[in-house]
Amino acid sequence: MTKILIADDEPNMRVLLKQTLEELEGEGVELLVADNGVDALNYIKIERPELAVLDAKMPGINGYEVCDTVKNKLDMKDIYLLMLTAKSREFDKQKGKDVGIDFYMTKPFDPDELLKKAIEVLGIA
Repeated sequence: MTKILIADDEPNMRVLLKQTLEELEGEGVELLVADNGVDALNYIKIERPELAVLDAKMPGINGYEVCDTVKNKLDMKDIYLLMLTAKSREFDKQKGKDVGIDFYMTKPFDPDELLKKAIEVLGIA
């Protein structure tokens, strides 16, 4: 089964992300949800989602550290990491590239754009 991880410490954002992506459940996609970076990293290690949508600022381990661990320390290059954050400065975007973020999206975001990106990444027709 194809899996998407949603990791954000804000409850309302998790609900919005889940609502945005839940139509993919009809395409055989399972949605996993974490409210902190530690749980997100554990989900990635155990569940191996094809796509992880990560917030930059989370308790425990931030999104950048999760990405750095996944892409550079664990060498899990096959997991697509999408950073969804309010951090919109070039410095933050460059930091994301440096740790291996595949795609950087800023809040507020267009839910349709996120859904379209998930469909593209997962190869859903």
